[in-house]
Amino acid sequence: MELMGNISQPVYGPGPEAPGSSTPGLVGMVHGFLRMVQPNALPIELITGFGQPESEKATGEQVEELLLYELGFLVCVAIGLLFILLVPLVGCCFCCCRCCGNCGGRMYQKQGRRTGCRRRALWASVLLVSALLLAGDVCAFISNTRFSQAVCSTFPNVNTTLNNVHIYVASIPQQINYIIDSSDVPLSHANCSLQDIGLNLGGTIMLSIRSGTDGALRSLQGLLQEMQTLCGAFSSIASTRSHLEALQSNYSERLAILRDGLNRTLQRCGQPCSSVSLQGLAFSANFSTIPSVEQQREALDDGSGFDIEHDLERVNDTLNRITDKVQEGSQEVVKKTQEELGLIRQEIRSLKEQLQDQLRLMDMEETVGVFVGNATSMLNEHREPTIALDGLRWSVCVLLCCMVLLVVLCNAVGLVLGPLGLKENVLPTQRSSLSNAGGNFFMAGVGFSFIFSWVLMLLVVITFVLGGNTYMLVCESWRSQQLFQILDTPGLIPGFNLSELLGQQDGTTNFSEIYRQCQRDAALWQTLHLDQSVSLDELLNISQYTGEISTAFEKMNITVGPISLLSQSQREWLTNASQAGQPPDFTLTLEQLDQSVTQGSLLDLAAKLEQLGDSQGEDVKEDLKADALKLRELDKEMQTSFSGELQSLKENIHLVQSRASELKAQTNTALNEASKAQEFLERETTNIIKNETWAFLEQLLDFFETYISWAKSGLKEDVARCKTIAQTLDNMEAITCDYILDSLNAFWFSLGWCTFFLLPSIILAVRLAKFYRRMSIADVYSRWG
Repeated sequence: MELMGNISQPVYGPGPEAPGSSTPGLVGMVHGFLRMVQPNALPIELITGFGQPESEKATGEQVEELLLYELGFLVCVAIGLLFILLVPLVGCCFCCCRCCGNCGGRMYQKQGRRTGCRRRALWASVLLVSALLLAGDVCAFISNTRFSQAVCSTFPNVNTTLNNVHIYVASIPQQINYIIDSSDVPLSHANCSLQDIGLNLGGTIMLSIRSGTDGALRSLQGLLQEMQTLCGAFSSIASTRSHLEALQSNYSERLAILRDGLNRTLQRCGQPCSSVSLQGLAFSANFSTIPSVEQQREALDDGSGFDIEHDLERVNDTLNRITDKVQEGSQEVVKKTQEELGLIRQEIRSLKEQLQDQLRLMDMEETVGVFVGNATSMLNEHREPTIALDGLRWSVCVLLCCMVLLVVLCNAVGLVLGPLGLKENVLPTQRSSLSNAGGNFFMAGVGFSFIFSWVLMLLVVITFVLGGNTYMLVCESWRSQQLFQILDTPGLIPGFNLSELLGQQDGTTNFSEIYRQCQRDAALWQTLHLDQSVSLDELLNISQYTGEISTAFEKMNITVGPISLLSQSQREWLTNASQAGQPPDFTLTLEQLDQSVTQGSLLDLAAKLEQLGDSQGEDVKEDLKADALKLRELDKEMQTSFSGELQSLKENIHLVQSRASELKAQTNTALNEASKAQEFLERETTNIIKNETWAFLEQLLDFFETYISWAKSGLKEDVARCKTIAQTLDNMEAITCDYILDSLNAFWFSLGWCTFFLLPSIILAVRLAKFYRRMSIADVYSRWG
């Protein structure tokens, strides 16, 4: 039976779309920094024990363990807060100090032998720090843009992911309905087999019986045909014998008359014709001596009275009518079986409601549909405000990045103008305006750094605490599957119990195991161990109906009637006919047939007479010529009359000699085969009918066994393959961690990078500015002292 094929799987939407820009190297650096800041694993015991009533000592230990876990973040936050407090304070002190002429505020620069070397070293250091600031600022710009792209793409990505979940849940009832509806295939096969039970069951019974009888029937029919052939050959021999005797009698008289005439002519010829002999004008064979075959012909022809051929045809007709007898004799069984098939159809159809009730499919589909609808509506409702708010955030972050860029530009202009306007042999008090402008740009960059650095660090600290902590708590614990252990802890999340949510009574449902099974695209039946709550063997149990069908077939009575190949009298006749049908001895006859018809050649005698006639007188000559002509005409006539008859007689004699010699053996073989076939019919007919009936029943029931096996396999292995659920969780993790948090963390890391390098930029720029600014007090260096 051609089964229903594979259960079709739903078609889902595409996965989440990643933001356009990408900084994999920067993200790797951020991950490494966060793992260095927080090297400790997630304290599962602390989280699972949180909120449970405990002593003050235990609570203190929990707080201590939590602080130890967050120690790295706390240290970084402390450093950031110190930076936020100290940098503005140091900046104010630095300004006041310079106003008082200290801290490099006095416009005097001591000249020395290594002044140029120090200036060039400071110039290279400021260039390097400015390059690092620019690189960090560029990464901050890219990360800021990527974060906005991630926020904008979150809404369609989440909608597509939720829609895939809805498609998945909605496909489960459809796949179950497909399995249930596929029961029409075995039912249709069974009905077709029952409607054509005559051809199906009767045909196999007939073929099985014929396998033991057809050989004997063919042997008997071949034997009868052989006897008919021999009978025809004996009849032809008898007819040819009579005809040859009549011809011999007729031509003997004519030869005698011709011989008398020739004697008279030869006497008148005299001495020249004395050498002519007329003894050849006589038959060399005596056809009356051909043995009679009437006894053989009658022995072989008497079989028409036994009507063996008609009886064999009747046996063939009886075997061919087995299909009709089976069709007629199984009407009640077919009717009963079709009634049971109808009950099986109803039983299988009722599985739809039973499975949907026990698995709560309709409630699940409705709940998921409402959830997806509400979530989509909420996302659509907050999409525009969120995007607008993110646009404002993007603008603020760009402004802060521009502050860093402003410091970099001040340094860059100072690095360009200072060397361009500076001359080695010019006194510090006489430096050009271009060089002095370069030094002023350095100081402007220092001022901007003091003004904006604490704002940058404040933003870095806030985003670091939010983004870094969230990444380590959620993303890292998700990838290490520590988060699964938290979800597997019952009662940890108020109102969340995975076993109760999935309708599992034993409460042993494990989120980690479900996730691993779904990653392997396992079916929901295996993943949730539904066989513990729903027994497919009981739901798909149709043994009651198949038992009724088997009982009906046990009561079916099929008979093909008595079949007799040969009666005893027919057997005796065949034996006697094979013995009496042996030909007589045709040896003498065949020897005579190999000779010429006449003892001498009539044509040679005619030629000799014509030769003698040429040497005789006219009166004898004419007689000799006339007699020679008569001989030639008689020879031609005899050849025409005897050649066909003699050839036919010879062929028939050879035929009966060759065929009759095998007749006894052929008869014995046919009778032995007929005896075996008769024993086979008497011994095996009932068994064949019984065995073929049970084989037909097994084939009928095998339709349903195959379907039940396929249905169980489909429900357990193909229905609701949950790889989509694992992909949904992976997509949410990618949206949250890879797109949003990675972009946020890359932004604060880049901005923190810039803020950190503002400190060496301030120090180096202040030192380098004095080499380019115009001094108020001159200092001259002389190499001779």
